[in-house]
Amino acid sequence: MSSGVEADIVLDAAVVLTLGMNRVLGRGGDAAGRGLQALAALAAGRAEAREAALAEVRTQERALREVVERNARIAALAETRAKLGAEVALPPPLRPADESAPELTAWCAATDPLLDEAERRLSEHLAAQVTAQVFTAPAEGLRADTGGAPPPRRSADDAPRTLERIMARLLPDAGEDERRAVAEAARLLAAVGTGEEAEGVLHEVRLRIREANRRTEEARERARRRAAEREAAEQAEAERRYVLDSITAAFEDMGYEVQQGFETLTAGAGSVVLTRGAWPDHSVRMRVDGAARVEAAMVRERPAESEDDRRVDVEREREWCAAFEAARARLAGGGIRSEVSWRLEPGVRELPVGGESRQTGGRSGQRERRRERPT
Repeated sequence: MSSGVEADIVLDAAVVLTLGMNRVLGRGGDAAGRGLQALAALAAGRAEAREAALAEVRTQERALREVVERNARIAALAETRAKLGAEVALPPPLRPADESAPELTAWCAATDPLLDEAERRLSEHLAAQVTAQVFTAPAEGLRADTGGAPPPRRSADDAPRTLERIMARLLPDAGEDERRAVAEAARLLAAVGTGEEAEGVLHEVRLRIREANRRTEEARERARRRAAEREAAEQAEAERRYVLDSITAAFEDMGYEVQQGFETLTAGAGSVVLTRGAWPDHSVRMRVDGAARVEAAMVRERPAESEDDRRVDVEREREWCAAFEAARARLAGGGIRSEVSWRLEPGVRELPVGGESRQTGGRSGQRERRRERPT
């Protein structure tokens, strides 16, 4: 071990999945017991039990994500319904509690056709609105547009039905600009005089609906990407906090059990400072970089003034090395595996003082790499 160390962290799949489920369920650290069972089996070395528990965690997590997707669709359709002023029934969202994966999957299967039907009815409502606007335009307005009395239309009774059938293809959550473009083309149908002219207008309406739907699908995809980015950021923060809290708890627990142990004096922004009651002049600065890396270094609170101070430094470094290795073993039992990627042996160089440059990484560390031991 070393007085300065950098270690790469890999979280066990059970931890990652459990944290994700906890966020979906809105629970604390004791939620998603299946994930905790997988971790317990991991700590006990029961490979078969762990794999079985982990498979159950994966199944539950996938089912929860499916529920989240349906809830998001329900919310989007409810927003569209409000904008259109439509009376369309929507299923209530599901707030997962203790449902099993099969129960969650069954709810999704039963909800999908209801959502498809609601979307279809919203599209029909929008189509009826636009069609009504087109064919209830004041005659004076039509005369103003055409310069005289509106010419007779062929198949006048069929035009509204045909337009409404085509308009029903427009996605109900199309934006205002897309809906306006479609409506502008549709209004031309009110003034056509022949079947050929009507077909030309309807063709233009079809093209604009196709373009509007394309833009709407792009907007939906952008929304999905934003949601995925938020999900990833929230998951990363949950993992970082789990690692930081686990490291802090490991050293606190060791402090109560081994001599006077370590005390966490400060913890924030992914960093902690560890001290020990018998260490008046020493502390350890530790930083957690996300949930992927840990950097730690021992520092002095005041400059060393004698050879005896430097001898004590080496003793403290060795104590810290032993504690770090013990903590790594404890963390592994909680699903936090670490592999040392760089380390500086005790006594290789004088300890930095307080807020001076960290022992791990920086320029001074580079000068010492030729004296490091392989990891």
